[in-house]
Amino acid sequence: MIRYSALIKGYLLLAALLVGSVAPAFAAEVKDIRLGVTGERTRLVLDLKSAVDFDVFLLDRPRRVVIDLPSLDWPTQQPKTDGLVKKLRFGQFTADKSRLVIDAQGPVKVAKSFLLPPSSGLPHRLVVDLVKTSSRQFAEQVAKDRAAKRSANNAAPAPKPFTPKPKKSANSKPVIVLDAGHGGVDPGALGRKAREKIVTLKFTRELAKQLRATGKYKVYLTRNRDIYIPLRQRVNIARKHDADLFISIHADAIKRKSVRGMSIYTLSETASDKEAAALAKQENQSDIIAGVDFADQPPEVANILIDLAQRETKNLSVKFANLVVDNARGKTRLLDRTHRFAGFRVLKAPDVPSVLIELGFMTNRSDEKQLLSNAWRRKVAGALVKSVDGFFRSSRVAALR
Repeated sequence: MIRYSALIKGYLLLAALLVGSVAPAFAAEVKDIRLGVTGERTRLVLDLKSAVDFDVFLLDRPRRVVIDLPSLDWPTQQPKTDGLVKKLRFGQFTADKSRLVIDAQGPVKVAKSFLLPPSSGLPHRLVVDLVKTSSRQFAEQVAKDRAAKRSANNAAPAPKPFTPKPKKSANSKPVIVLDAGHGGVDPGALGRKAREKIVTLKFTRELAKQLRATGKYKVYLTRNRDIYIPLRQRVNIARKHDADLFISIHADAIKRKSVRGMSIYTLSETASDKEAAALAKQENQSDIIAGVDFADQPPEVANILIDLAQRETKNLSVKFANLVVDNARGKTRLLDRTHRFAGFRVLKAPDVPSVLIELGFMTNRSDEKQLLSNAWRRKVAGALVKSVDGFFRSSRVAALR
């Protein structure tokens, strides 16, 4: 039996090596996610195709229960919340890790967490039982979980000091980094038929395809599959590739379902209006939604070099935003006051002109229909390519490169 098991493992390893370059190989599958309430206990059950390792821990601000698992194939159906569970999200978190995040109704503790083997026609099951606890006990458990993770992981490297980008040669192709908003455990805005993380990825791929077809640009994507990327890392990817332009693609959601149209945002610590401020606050919650712990994050370093670099960067970002508004007019519905300003974290690379484009509203039926249309996607991506061409034709931009 031991030899046979080893042989099977060998075949699986060989298969993984053969297909690894084609697509991410999921180690297991979540067949169903169920919630049940019995008395004061809320039970979460994951029906699994095979047994998995898992790690459960608590986070605060807001209160969350996080379950880390290996890469999994998740169901598309969102389970109804109940009991102590206010919201529930799941998906790919890193290249080799999945994550399930539970927003709790209040302070909770994990009474039990265990795996059940298949029996009575039921598959492997991961069971997590939640019960109410006091705020003090919740905070104590968060501190214990953080200490355990801190001892298990290496200390975070110190942040590198900011240095301005060196000037590029005149013959080098401009570098564009495209950022598909949300992804993995963070679904973004939800429409009747679509999720923002999928809409943004499809549009970003189309835009990358058209930009590359011109032969004028080097194009990189922050993500090219359904995976979560922290906001800070998205900015770092742009700087790593020495980007000349960073375009973050999103789709909005709002309570007023009659509101529709594309908009574009550039960075400002003072928002242009209440809607822009609210949207920035919502988008900046992405890392919290994905269950990121900020307790050990290094503080942002601000100095005069960043300030000087950012002044010119902001001016160039505005220049590109104006080109997008001009070229998109007539290609798609535009939101009133199309160009707006807000403090989006993803736009804060000091030396990379950056914009965030909200393609439309997932909560508006007409906009959602467009967002799912291949023809609309090609047309609007073409307008952005024209805007990119105009941006890099500018003698001012060329001189800075």
